[in-house]
Order: sequence, then structure tokens, then C-alpha cells
Amino acid sequence: MIAFILLSSIRDGTANDRVRGRQLQDRPCDEIYVVQEGETLHTISDKCGDPYIVERNPHIHDPDDLFPGLVIKITSSNPRSN
Repeated sequence: MIAFILLSSIRDGTANDRVRGRQLQDRPCDEIYVVQEGETLHTISDKCGDPYIVERNPHIHDPDDLFPGLVIKITSSNPRSN
């Protein structure tokens, strides 16, 4: 009986993780965004729905000089859709 309860809770936990992951994936980007490895302004703009990232972030002097850990402001005009 105990094994059955443990097995059920493990399966329920993985299902909840999948639902939680889907909810995070479907939400628009946060207002404060931290650039990840391999991202460009174009990919972030597409992902977050903000075509004016450079204009809203005067600390970005060269749009080609993006690096992981750079913090930028995002103003999403529309939520992402998959």
C-alpha cells in the first residue's frame, strides 16, 4: 500500500512539473530580462514581443555586443504564442 501511495505521488509530481513548465513557457517575458548565452536582440525581440529593445535600453551602445548576464528592460506589446 505504501509503495502504491509513493508511486502515485511521484507520477503526480511529474505531471504537475509539466503543467507548471507549460505555464512558464506561455507567459510573456518579464519586464526585467537577463540575456542568456547565444541570444541576440532579434531572438529576444521575437521571444518577448518587444521590437524597441534598443530604444528602451540606452545602456546598449552596440546592438551586436550582447553578452550573457546583461540586464535589459522589456515592454511586451503582445504575449508570446506557440
